[in-house]
Amino acid sequence: MKNQEIAKIFNEMAKYLKMEGVDFKPFAYEKAAISLESLNEDVGEIYAQGGIKSLLEISGIGKSMAGHIEEYLKNGKIKDYEKMKKSLPLQIDELIRVEGVGPRKVKILYQKLGVKNLKDLEKAAKTHKITPLFGFGEKTEKNILQGIEFAKRSQGRFLISKILPVAREVLEKIKKFEGVKEASLAGSLRRGRETIGDVDILAVAKNVEKAMDFFIALPGVEKVWGKGGTKASVHMGDGFDMDLRVVPEKSFGAALQYFTGSKEHNVATRRIAISKGLKLSEYGIFRGSKMIAGKTEEGVYKAIGLPYIEPELRENEGEIEAALNGKLPKLIELKNIKGDLHCHSNWDGGKNSIEDMVKTAMEMGYEYIGISDHTKFLAIERGLNEEQLLKQREEIKQLNLKFKIKNLKFRILHGCETNILNDGSVDIKDEILEKLDYVIAGVHSSLKMEKKEMTSRVEKAMKNKNIDIFAHPTGRIVGQRDKYQIDFDKILQQAKETGTILEINSSSRLDLRDTYIRRAKNKGLKMIINTDSHRKDHLNLMEYGVAQARRGWAEKEDIVNTFPIEELLKHFKQNA
Repeated sequence: MKNQEIAKIFNEMAKYLKMEGVDFKPFAYEKAAISLESLNEDVGEIYAQGGIKSLLEISGIGKSMAGHIEEYLKNGKIKDYEKMKKSLPLQIDELIRVEGVGPRKVKILYQKLGVKNLKDLEKAAKTHKITPLFGFGEKTEKNILQGIEFAKRSQGRFLISKILPVAREVLEKIKKFEGVKEASLAGSLRRGRETIGDVDILAVAKNVEKAMDFFIALPGVEKVWGKGGTKASVHMGDGFDMDLRVVPEKSFGAALQYFTGSKEHNVATRRIAISKGLKLSEYGIFRGSKMIAGKTEEGVYKAIGLPYIEPELRENEGEIEAALNGKLPKLIELKNIKGDLHCHSNWDGGKNSIEDMVKTAMEMGYEYIGISDHTKFLAIERGLNEEQLLKQREEIKQLNLKFKIKNLKFRILHGCETNILNDGSVDIKDEILEKLDYVIAGVHSSLKMEKKEMTSRVEKAMKNKNIDIFAHPTGRIVGQRDKYQIDFDKILQQAKETGTILEINSSSRLDLRDTYIRRAKNKGLKMIINTDSHRKDHLNLMEYGVAQARRGWAEKEDIVNTFPIEELLKHFKQNA
């Protein structure tokens, strides 16, 4: 639990340092935060066993960060962080969620206009006080107002990749508590929704009172909202609420089905139960006063004449009809993924070498990894030019040779993430792209283009025979940036004609979204789930892309990185 708390503080400290224009230090804090977020062990336990020395053994944790961690574990706060908050008393996370408002702009807005939060920012923008500020202007003010509307719609919800690790940690603690027979996540988190409002946990316990007392006393609990006979509600230090419900063992399946939801799915299943003369509730399935099912979810669905329906499908979007007709999809699973093709290395400003990325991919059981660094248009990302791509190709060739000599079957594929320019051309010459194993293309600039222009721009890029994959196809970043304007039906048709693979990006973009994935599947298009990793830790984000694909009804055969290496390469070649 302390891992996430300290990581959150380190991320905020990085933002404060960026506001002050400090070089290098923000990166150190961000690096430390990522290390803590991806750490499997509790940092508090690591410190308890080995002190400062053991903290220094954690990747990304230097002497200064170790000192901060020790201070927080001992005192519950970090002096330097408290000083930062005192010197600039504002809601930094709330403000930088607005597209186009970075840490330095936050500082200017605070110093010049006294903007401390989203409400202040909206007032300043609506009264046109931002336009005259140096470095802003009328266009920026207009974009800020649009960004505020989007931020307000996203408020109170958390990206699944931020909330799930914390929820799992709590769940594991509950499962290990004496007398707890069974426990599971429920609600929208179990359904794999991309953003989560709060966390629901169900448990079966011998002693209900003791289980709830244990829950409300867990590290990370900031406030107890209430504790009743079977339910306890708390507010976590990470900013979200969490509920624990303790239910009878005989009703666990029915309760899990009910509290997983969605409400619409539950209404539909209750109607089916009623049509069969049954009553379905969180307590079980009853015929009159006799309980006929409830211990397992499978039993609940079977009792009303349905096969088990995976949680990700339970949105009343056709899953009931599919179940009744024996046409439920066999959803893709994380174990089906054989490799990740959207991975950045330290060649373009990523944090790890190609070898480091490869080692992590091997540890994950992958058969291949694709290195696809940014290209030259993105100078801020140290994008590679034609000459650098050829040099990188030589390094990858040598690494693959080394694997062959060692009789390892792992392969590194060489690609790039080229940029779709305003006119639909890309920023690397075709004769170089032809030499690569595959090419990803994405829109990274001029995101405010008119719908017709943006659609034509992407269509032209997709017609380039060297482009295999269209990256993050709608340009959104969950909770931070809305999608750009594009005619998605035309993009689907163009992908069908050109054989272009649409990416499901597992990072905070989660782009494509589930409804678009389903439309692509229904069109018979192939997709790929990639992490867009900029460091080795990011490779673990794959599960969130898989969850998104499952919500879009995607099956193994819809996703090309479930293919063995030779079949994948053959697919690229066929569509060239």
